[in-house]
Amino acid sequence: MIDKWEIVIGCEIHTQLLTKTKAFCACENKYGGMPDTRVCPVCLGLPGAMPRISKGYVELGAVAGQALNCKIARYTKFDRKHYFYPDLAKGYQITQYDIPLCTDGYVDLPFRSFPKDEQPGGEKCRPQNFKGQDCIIENNGQKYRRVRVERIHLEEDVGKSLHLQGAHSYIDYNRCGTPLIEIVTKPDMTSPDEAALFMQTVQEILRYVKVTNGNLEEGNMRCDANINLNIWEDGKLYHTPISEIKNLNSFKSIREACTYEAQRQLKEFQENRQEFVAGYKNTMNWDEEKGVTQIMRTKNSFVDYRFVVEPDIKPFTVSEELIANALKQVGELPEAKRQRYKREYGMSDFDVETITSTKDLATFFEDAAKASKNPKKTVNLILAELLAVLNEEKKTINDVEITPKHIAELSDALETGKITSKQGKEVFAVMMETNKKPSEIIKEKGYEVVSDLGEIDKIVQEVIAANPKAIEDFKSGKTNVVGWLMGQVMKQSHGKANPKEATVILNNYLSKM
Repeated sequence: MIDKWEIVIGCEIHTQLLTKTKAFCACENKYGGMPDTRVCPVCLGLPGAMPRISKGYVELGAVAGQALNCKIARYTKFDRKHYFYPDLAKGYQITQYDIPLCTDGYVDLPFRSFPKDEQPGGEKCRPQNFKGQDCIIENNGQKYRRVRVERIHLEEDVGKSLHLQGAHSYIDYNRCGTPLIEIVTKPDMTSPDEAALFMQTVQEILRYVKVTNGNLEEGNMRCDANINLNIWEDGKLYHTPISEIKNLNSFKSIREACTYEAQRQLKEFQENRQEFVAGYKNTMNWDEEKGVTQIMRTKNSFVDYRFVVEPDIKPFTVSEELIANALKQVGELPEAKRQRYKREYGMSDFDVETITSTKDLATFFEDAAKASKNPKKTVNLILAELLAVLNEEKKTINDVEITPKHIAELSDALETGKITSKQGKEVFAVMMETNKKPSEIIKEKGYEVVSDLGEIDKIVQEVIAANPKAIEDFKSGKTNVVGWLMGQVMKQSHGKANPKEATVILNNYLSKM
């Protein structure tokens, strides 16, 4: 009888890089377009064609490695993987085998991002085959689940097979030779939610450092999930065979495919006693419509790939300058930025998650915050007003014409009481439409709040004198009339009286009655 069981997951994430050209030729690196129009003898693998490494390819690979805390190789090479690719014309893939560009990295997943019933901890956080340091990390009071990155290697993408209705399939070779990195983790994840969060975190980091677009819908980033189970039965530990679920292109797919496959493997173990065999792996397809995994093929070992050193590309060294520049390009990553914002600006988890969702938005906020008197009010303006407009119009922060100084100036006008919150909304709307500075709009509209105490005192006295019945109601205990009187003060001042000052002056008069 099964005592307990746990899931063990490792991920292989394939990500296209934002180079101008393909990996080994001068063809444009671009998504879509007319099939077979961005190809040449090199990416088609024609006889006599000689590949040549793109410098930007290696540079972006090093940036990705630095962003994921990897060691960068000073000496590396390319290899050929002989495996049947129906959509790779030359019959082999140029990749890296035993000397990858990047090794021994890690990605930390914050506990706050896990569903409450999937919070890592205790035995569940330490898979049976986990070796090395504890996977629970604490930094500045925040706990993280550490997933180790075994390697990041460079390789080329394959073409795209188009399966149309009927008996024919077509191949678009435009994608052949597109620069890829493959990020391979240790089997450190113990739930489908962890696997989905890992891919989401990697996507966020690599977008931040401008290595990839990370568009899952375009196949720009995709994940193969390797999953099996540790099962304890009658005090003995068993491992189920590893299944590699291919080409998962959404966080939902990763979560659902791993959930289904875990249950399938558990049932298979109970019925057929299927156990782990070293070097053996089932390659599975995820049918999203049916919600099931289906076996595609089996792999017996890496011997199937018949790796050989790529004879047309010499092994090469990676300069210290390239490695240093890669680290410089990484800069402050999103999680570090979130923790800093919480410390410096007192922002909530929700606020920092939203404001750091893209590097460009975080930069916009930080520039506005530095130029304003109250960063908290500035972030509220961005969250409540600016992002609401962008979401409604399906735009990004790069699509707006206003600058951080516009937001800072409006924030200061609200902070100093120069305008009311209602006027602030009107100024914001005009600012977005015309790109005018808030100070110009406030002057044109005559919105500037009256803060002169003498003038406000005069208005309050006039309101009290004009409304004797309201004063008698107040004296008889009807305190709700105070709000009505304040409304009259604001009306008589055409909305310009400073509400705080007017309230103090009005209450002072009423307290003496």
